[in-house]
Amino acid sequence: MNKDLELNQNHIVSVLGKQPNEFTAEDIIGYIKGQGIKMVNFMYPAADCRLKTLNFVINSMSYLESILKTGERVDGSSLFPFIEAGNSDLYVLPRFSTAFLDPFAPLPTVTMLCSFFDKDGNPLSSSPEQTLRKACKAFTEVTGMEFQAMGELEFYVISPDNETYQATDQRGYHESAPFAKNGDFRTRCMSLIAQAGGQIKYGHSEVGNFTSDGKIYEQNEIEFLPVNALQAADQLMVAKWIIRNLAAHEGLNVTFSPKITSGKAGSGLHVHMRILRDGKNMMLNDDKKLSDTARRAIAGMMELAPSITAFGNTNPTSYFRLVPHQEAPTNICWGDRNRSVLVRVPLGWTSGCDMSSLANGYDSGCTIQDTSMKQTVEMRSPDGSADIYSLLAALAVACRYGFEMENALDIAEKTYVDVNIHQPENAARLASLRQLPENCVQSAGELERQREIYQKYNVFSPAMIDGAIAKLRSYDDKDFLKRAVQMPDFMDDLVTRYFHCG
Repeated sequence: MNKDLELNQNHIVSVLGKQPNEFTAEDIIGYIKGQGIKMVNFMYPAADCRLKTLNFVINSMSYLESILKTGERVDGSSLFPFIEAGNSDLYVLPRFSTAFLDPFAPLPTVTMLCSFFDKDGNPLSSSPEQTLRKACKAFTEVTGMEFQAMGELEFYVISPDNETYQATDQRGYHESAPFAKNGDFRTRCMSLIAQAGGQIKYGHSEVGNFTSDGKIYEQNEIEFLPVNALQAADQLMVAKWIIRNLAAHEGLNVTFSPKITSGKAGSGLHVHMRILRDGKNMMLNDDKKLSDTARRAIAGMMELAPSITAFGNTNPTSYFRLVPHQEAPTNICWGDRNRSVLVRVPLGWTSGCDMSSLANGYDSGCTIQDTSMKQTVEMRSPDGSADIYSLLAALAVACRYGFEMENALDIAEKTYVDVNIHQPENAARLASLRQLPENCVQSAGELERQREIYQKYNVFSPAMIDGAIAKLRSYDDKDFLKRAVQMPDFMDDLVTRYFHCG
C-alpha cells in the first residue's frame, strides 16, 4: 500500500486502498455493497455559507447508479438569491473524492459533497465551488503555477462553569487540561474531521477564554495542511459541520462568530497560501529567502485587501474584531512573524540547523530534511462569517493580480513593516498605510471599486459581485461600532443575531 495511505483515517480510503482523487462511481458502489451502507447523503453549500443535505435511501442497484452518475434536481432559487424562481432547477452531482462515512447518521451512510450544474449540463458559473475552480484555473494560466491554501479554524466552545481550575482570562494559548476544559471535545472533532478526509496539521486551545453567567467560553483552533484550494475549502466546510454536530450531540454550543463580546479575543479564519511549480514550493528562492514569486502574490493581496473583506468579513460583527491593538489587522501591510500585520510570513524552517539532533543530544547530525514545502504566507483578516469558496477564490484572484501588476515588487517593498506599527515612535509609518474597511458598507464600496479585477477571465460572475455588494449594503452599519460602544445591549443583540454565522 502507498505509504501515504497507511495511516489515513478515512474508512473509505482504507477499504479501497486508493487516494480520494482516484475514486470512481464503481468504487463507491463497491464500498456501499461491501460495507452494508443503507443511505447516501449529498451535501452542498448555499448562499448562507452552510452545507445543505439531501438524503437518499438505497432501494436498488439501478437507483444507486442513477443518483451517483446523474445526480438529482434541487431548487436553486431557495439556495442562491441570484437564481430566479421561474428558472430555478439545478442539478447536483456528487464528487466522489469527497466521500466519507457519516459519523452522525443513525444508519450506515456515505456522504459526499456536490457540484452544481445548470439546465444545459454545464457547471453553474455562479456557484461558489465553480468560482473557486475558475479562480485557480486563471491563476495557473497566468502564472504557470498552482495555488494552494489551508485554513486556521478558530471557534469558541461554550460549556457550564464547574468553578474548578479556573484558567487565566485571555491567556488560553496552548493551555492544557485541567485549566483548559474542552480539549477532549476538540480532539474528538479532529478525529471525526480526519475520518471525513480532512488533512489536519494540529489543534490547540487559543488565547480567548472567559466566564460569564455561569458558562465557560473557551477558544479553540484546528489548523489544516496546505492542499489544492478547492480541497481546502471542502475541508473547512465539512469541519464546521462536524464541530457543530458534535457539539449538539454533547450538549455544548460552539460559535465561529468573529466577535462575541467586547474586550475578549475574536475568532478569525486565517488562510495560509503557497504557490507550487512542478511540485516545488516557489515561496522561497535558492537562498532560502522569501522569493519574488511570494512578494508578487503579497503585493496583489495588498492591492485587493480592502475588497477581499467583502468575502472574508461578511456581517457587522466582523468589523468589531478588526479594530486596533488586537491580534487582528487594520492596516494594509505585511511582515515577518508579526501578528499585527495583514499578511504574515511565518517561520519557515530555513535556518539549516538540525534542531532534532540538538534536541535529542545526538553526537552526529541526522540527515537534514528539505523543509522548503513548509513556507507559506498568511492572510489574517478573514473570519468565520466568510463564504469560504468565494474567499479562497478572491485570494487566488489577488495573488494572480500580483503577477499582472508591473509595479508589484515596489508595492511589496512599500507595504513591508518590520516593527510594531502601533508603537508611538512608528506613528508616521502608520499614517502612510491604507486601512481596511471599518464596516460592511465600506467593504461593499471597495468591492464595487475593484470588481473588474474579480470579473476578469470570467472568474466571478457579475451576479455574484452584485449579490455580495447588495448583502453588505443591506446592513447599513456605518455607525454600528459607535452605537455598540455607547449601548452594550446593541452589541449583544448583534452577537445573538450572527452567533451562528457561516
